[in-house]
Amino acid sequence: MSEETVNAATPGMPDGSSFSKRGRLADAVIEHLTNAIVTGIYPEGKALPTETALCEMYKVSRTVIREVSTTLAEKGLIVSQQGRGTTVQEQSKWNLLDATVLAALFRRDDGLTYLDSLIEIRLLLECAMSSRAAERITDDEVAELRSILTRLKSISADPVAYGAADLEFHDFIMKVSGNKLGRAIINGIQGQALATRDYHGHPTLSDIEATHQAHEAIVNAIEQHEPEAAARAMHDHIEGSWKHRRRTAG
Repeated sequence: MSEETVNAATPGMPDGSSFSKRGRLADAVIEHLTNAIVTGIYPEGKALPTETALCEMYKVSRTVIREVSTTLAEKGLIVSQQGRGTTVQEQSKWNLLDATVLAALFRRDDGLTYLDSLIEIRLLLECAMSSRAAERITDDEVAELRSILTRLKSISADPVAYGAADLEFHDFIMKVSGNKLGRAIINGIQGQALATRDYHGHPTLSDIEATHQAHEAIVNAIEQHEPEAAARAMHDHIEGSWKHRRRTAG
């Protein structure tokens, strides 16, 4: 099996795309087929190629394809039925929080609508977590948050570095809130969105300056233990930033 390669000629995909160096064979085929299903190369209700055809398409064994099929079924993407073979399930059955499915959704032509949904989720969860952080933050945590803010200011001339540190800023506030599930949801979904330019845009130095001012307002409210002000500052920051960098669909 170690000598097998994944070399798919799926309709709509580049021919000869070898995945042999991308980790386990099954994972490579899973990613490729997930993308093909989510982006509509294999539409809902349509049958996937047979097991034999997939083995030939990807140049892998039946064992690999069966592992792939099991995983795709667990993601809600396919279902196997006697006499009908393996068919693509309707989108309502898909696990939209699955990392591989999410990554493919963000790459679709309508991926912007899913990014809009992510922003809505962030507004709901992060504003509540900011409010909670303002209620429970300790003096030591205030000092640490201030330290993060100071470091952000020191790298404000570098939009790329600032963007990376910005993630730490938001994550620390979520950590302070104590909402472990909310933090996991945001970080999980956002992690996939970061791979697309549509999500983080092309920030300029003036954008970074405006972002830093918003960060300062959030920190001031949290430090003063003002839950409503912290939630409002976080809301204004997330919503305003997205409105500014969101591209116009089409």
